[in-house]
Amino acid sequence: MRSEGYVTMLDPFQQKFGHRMGALLFIPALLGELFWSAAILSALGATITVIVGLSDTLSVIVSAIIAVAYTMFGGLYAVAYTDVVQLFCIFIGLWICVPFALTDARVAPISSTKSHWLGELEVNSIGSYIDSYMVLLFGGIPWQAYFQRVLSARTSHGAKVLSYVAAFGCALMCIPSILIGAVAYSADWTNTTFGRMPGENGKASEATLVLPLVLQNFTPAFVSFVGLGAVSAAVMSSADSSILSASSMFAWNIYRPLVRPKASDREILWVMKFAVFAMGAVATVLAIFIPSVYGLWFLCSDLVYCVLFPQLVLVLYYSSVNTYGSLAGYLVGMVLRLLGGEVILGLPAAVRYFYYAEHDTTGDGNLDTVVQLFPFRTFAMLISLLTIVGVSALTKFLFVRKRIISKRWDFFRCFEELDITRLSYPSEPPISSAPMTAEWSGGSPMTERNCWELAETKPEPPVPYQRRGLRPVSVIHFATEGEDNLGYVSTAL
Repeated sequence: MRSEGYVTMLDPFQQKFGHRMGALLFIPALLGELFWSAAILSALGATITVIVGLSDTLSVIVSAIIAVAYTMFGGLYAVAYTDVVQLFCIFIGLWICVPFALTDARVAPISSTKSHWLGELEVNSIGSYIDSYMVLLFGGIPWQAYFQRVLSARTSHGAKVLSYVAAFGCALMCIPSILIGAVAYSADWTNTTFGRMPGENGKASEATLVLPLVLQNFTPAFVSFVGLGAVSAAVMSSADSSILSASSMFAWNIYRPLVRPKASDREILWVMKFAVFAMGAVATVLAIFIPSVYGLWFLCSDLVYCVLFPQLVLVLYYSSVNTYGSLAGYLVGMVLRLLGGEVILGLPAAVRYFYYAEHDTTGDGNLDTVVQLFPFRTFAMLISLLTIVGVSALTKFLFVRKRIISKRWDFFRCFEELDITRLSYPSEPPISSAPMTAEWSGGSPMTERNCWELAETKPEPPVPYQRRGLRPVSVIHFATEGEDNLGYVSTAL
């Protein structure tokens, strides 16, 4: 994608499937970024409340204002440079806290309590573990927050190196959090101001505050403030990236092609600034007023995996897909995932997949909650992928190979033929000392165009129809080229 010169993750979708289908694929990407920003802002508010004593609402608002301000005025440069600083703050800040927490007199050696905090893998949970692993492994790819780093890399090789280094960096950065969790299990909470182990009374909201509570009770005051700075830096780093990601996709892939196709770069920039403010405001409101915002993000991240991941794989590596297959796969993947339910949100499972368990969550003796033990998210993703391939092949068979269906019913214009009688061209090419090279002359696909140009410099190809490079052509008089929306180029000499 970096070598093709794409600007956002949605560019290949719009190039292949058209702007409207790209706008449809924008929805799960947008929801994922919004709910993720809201979830981490909510987590930051709870953390600051524990350590500093500020209210949740004030903490969320102040954090959001800071992140939105430097993102709005600095854009990707501000996000990139602040992320570097925040990365060091996270790494150094958390590692400073770990020795103090481990050596506190009220904390037993974590090796002696390993059986408690390490956990066990039950045989009947293997399917759900595999499902979660696949979601983390492949569902983390189709996010604009990742691609805005990759696509802004100086070279394609640099983009690859960045991705592999980041993978090892993630594994390294999670070690302090694991150790702090082990400290929480090994500590004597009865001798703290909190009085009990977080979550011991059944409140899941307390269990999510383990990190700030450990910093508050088992480290000196100055160390806990350093740890708070590390957590705040982590939240800021994620929030600004997600807000910028959603804003850039809206301005580039929604506003520019669908609302104002002739918008200038300056106008797009101002639209992006306004979108940054709007996305930050919406994420802040969600963080304050929706207690289950993390569950909403969890559901949206599943939709990104079940819907966007198979679309991204096929649009990049399988040239025969078309808009009909994309739409069918989109609907199938989303429906199959929603039918599986979501325990965190209390969304009941409408379909009980091949392997599941029933639990009594209310204590009334009724098995009222279905937990899917079958890897249904991966199942939905694979069915979506096969649907895209199958419907694409079927429509091509019906419209092109057997011509069973007339092409006037091709609503998405996936199989239009190039009518060379409508192409205009000069009788003689213009005289120039430049090398004879067929260049792109602009225009929309399947319209009248003159595709002969002699140029000493390579012009910028129109977005999103981008050429890989110059194509030398031996010409007697003239050359005309036309491209359909599947990317096939026809040349007439």
